[in-house]
Amino acid sequence: METPNRVTPFTDAELDEFRALILEKRASAQADIDAMRGQIRDSQEADNDSSYGSHMADAGSDVAGRDGLYQTMSRLQTFVGHLDRALERIARKTYGVCKVTGKPIAPERLRAVPHTETSIDAKRDEQKRR
Repeated sequence: METPNRVTPFTDAELDEFRALILEKRASAQADIDAMRGQIRDSQEADNDSSYGSHMADAGSDVAGRDGLYQTMSRLQTFVGHLDRALERIARKTYGVCKVTGKPIAPERLRAVPHTETSIDAKRDEQKRR
């Protein structure tokens, strides 16, 4: 069934394939985020439960490790947000249309970067301007 505001160049079956790909990537990213939260929690509990004095270098190393986890989690959370917006575009039947040119985004690009909102040409033009 076609949606009146449909602008996507893809059929419903193709959109279902992209949705499945995006949901798979989202689940993987969310699992990574959850695992990192567990690592941070375990690290903090180990610091709190330590009955022995810790060396300042060890404490600094632990903090640096947690900072790295927080940074990676932040990037993954941003990625999940991009994936969620792609799912919204699929639902609205606007997925696969370049926000810069208004032209269809190549399916190959969407398979490689399913959350993209720009065609490869628009991305190259953007990089040239930097």
